[in-house]
Amino acid sequence: MAGDSRYAFYEFFAGGGMARLGLGAGWRCDFANDIDPKKLDAYRANFGDDDLVPGDVCALTAGQLPGEADLAWASFPCQDLSLAGPRSGLSGARSGVFYGFWRLIEALKAQGRAPRLIGLENVTGLLSSKGGEDFTALCRSLSAGGYRFGAVEIDARWFLPQSRPRLFIIALRKDIAPPDGLALETAPDRLSPFHTRAVRKAAEALPAAVKRDWIWWALPTPPIPNQTLEDVLEPPADVAWHSHQETRRFIELMSEANHAKLKAVKSSGGARAGALYRRMRQEMGAKVQRAEVRFDGLAGCLRTPGGGSSRQFVMAVNGRSVRTRAMTPREYARLMGIPEDYALPGNQTAALHLSGDGVAVSVVAFLRTHLFEPVLENSRSVTVAAE
Repeated sequence: MAGDSRYAFYEFFAGGGMARLGLGAGWRCDFANDIDPKKLDAYRANFGDDDLVPGDVCALTAGQLPGEADLAWASFPCQDLSLAGPRSGLSGARSGVFYGFWRLIEALKAQGRAPRLIGLENVTGLLSSKGGEDFTALCRSLSAGGYRFGAVEIDARWFLPQSRPRLFIIALRKDIAPPDGLALETAPDRLSPFHTRAVRKAAEALPAAVKRDWIWWALPTPPIPNQTLEDVLEPPADVAWHSHQETRRFIELMSEANHAKLKAVKSSGGARAGALYRRMRQEMGAKVQRAEVRFDGLAGCLRTPGGGSSRQFVMAVNGRSVRTRAMTPREYARLMGIPEDYALPGNQTAALHLSGDGVAVSVVAFLRTHLFEPVLENSRSVTVAAE
């Protein structure tokens, strides 16, 4: 990264480096870590490995982390917190590695070099996991570790044609004051796009001693993006389409409500493309696989390609004609805000996993512009003035 980068960061659970992409050239990566070999290969292919330390976060030591970072970013695993998963919570083997990360932060604090900011990203299920106990435990750790903190729920649809709500917990070292206007004194008097009912409920349920360190981050409402799903799709002639029988199978899997969506689009005439995916639904006491489609200009939330319900498809309608196909890895990447010159893994499954398991680049860029950099710039100006 550029030698004149103004800010330094650590990237934990780095994946393919999507947080790094969102932070941009004004930020210098001093340390990156992941355990997945295929993601590590993608990281090296795009950023080199000068600052990359492979392996289990729980095996790392503070001595491997250079300097004092402005930001420590951690998109820790979500499988034990997702509504689609086993809901083992922070005691689960995967999501529980948060505490391996947190042990490093505590060690850095003991050495007098705790990061100024911490950015945590996970599924919104963290708010309700174990009846809210996991969220409380995480906030208690931040408070005891010398941080004030607040959570915002940001859907990638504000920036990209993908419905992808995620929870972002942003913590600020207690010796650093946020700039005027960025932290509200009290909860906003109405729901904002980011202070959802779930966030408010979780914040209200915190113990009084922990709640004292809560920050209501005041982020601007972004403009609605003009880009739609059709803008990120490959030209129809450049991709392989399903056979008539395969498309018919998808249509047969549709519920009455989804049949109605397809019928309405066919009746409207013209050409439209929508996102198609398979989901297991509970119907009359039994699990049933259904194909669901949306023609609202958005893809559904991308997932890792671990099961049959996880892959997303394109349903193209032209008059009465209907075709289907799998989304390509590059289309997945575009839906995550990954630039065209990013070198995706050559293996299709690895490329889909990279995007489906990552953080939306555009959301990180939004937080960089409207939270991280204003906080750090204000901190530097206050320090200079004091000197």
